[in-house]
Amino acid sequence: MGVLTAVSLWSLAGRPTWGLDLAVAAVSLAAAAAQLRWPVSGALTATLLATLSPVATPAASMGALQVARRRRFPVAAAVTAVGIAAHVVQGLWRPNSGISPGWWLLLISAAYGALLGWGALARSRLALLESLRERAHRAEAEQGRRVAEARMGERRRLAREMHDVLAHRLSLVATHAGALEFRPDSSPEQLGRAAGVIRAGVHQALEELRQVINLLHEQDDDDPHGLAPRPDLADLPGLITEAEQAGQTVRLREEVADVAALPAVASQTAYRVVQEGLTNARKHAPGRPVELLLRGAPGTPLLIDMRNPLPPAGTPALAPGSGLGLVGLTERVRLAGGELDHQSTEGEFRLRARLLWPA
Repeated sequence: MGVLTAVSLWSLAGRPTWGLDLAVAAVSLAAAAAQLRWPVSGALTATLLATLSPVATPAASMGALQVARRRRFPVAAAVTAVGIAAHVVQGLWRPNSGISPGWWLLLISAAYGALLGWGALARSRLALLESLRERAHRAEAEQGRRVAEARMGERRRLAREMHDVLAHRLSLVATHAGALEFRPDSSPEQLGRAAGVIRAGVHQALEELRQVINLLHEQDDDDPHGLAPRPDLADLPGLITEAEQAGQTVRLREEVADVAALPAVASQTAYRVVQEGLTNARKHAPGRPVELLLRGAPGTPLLIDMRNPLPPAGTPALAPGSGLGLVGLTERVRLAGGELDHQSTEGEFRLRARLLWPA
């Protein structure tokens, strides 16, 4: 800017108006500097100076460009119109002998039009880049929120599963402890075996509780997937064996075409349904047999039907319950695309679940 102004001032040296040109040059440079903070005011000041001397043309042109880049199009168009009018006045007062007034008007209009278009294009590009940057920030924030929600959802889901495991394990411990309490005259071998089962059960329960605590830890570097694989119907024989070792009678009738063909979510959910049913039976109907029916095939729902006789009225529960096990189980089955209902009728408690099994 200073170089262009100096060149313009040097080309006018020796003319009678050189003193005016020098003053206009100084003020126009100050106006050009002011355009950085006040683009409209600085541009209009330089434009008015351009009516007095050509040395203000560089500052006026740069002001029009600054306004076009930083202000709305109507404001920029108005400043451009004022600039064209100012240079028309300049051409009438101090005509250029090398160019006719018509060509001068055409040249000035084309130059200011180019400055207006260039500035508007730059402003639109900056606005687009800012919009893209804002969208990227929002997308990143949204992705972070989704990741956090997914982590928390995974923690809650696995914590519910570990709750089921702990309830099952502690019910087994309570069953063996109850047997020791009611049969203190058992042989030393039986007492030692029961005590060993209790010790192992408590140890496993503590280990699983530790996993739950680690799972619910709020640090981002927790790895919930480091827990043991979730059991499914393929692990059902082991679950029934544990129940029978605790003195529970389980009559299983399995009419399932192919357990391995069952989707993983449905298979894991079915295991939890059976586990919760056996746990409830041990807690609230100790010593009562449990009848378990599994029936299903690809294309038809997997049916889980569990029933056990109700204990006599007034029989205390073997272990206290939170009352939320079946509530959580119902939600688990619903999320797996199935349905669950339970009721006490005709002297027995019945638990029924249906899970989707696509063909």
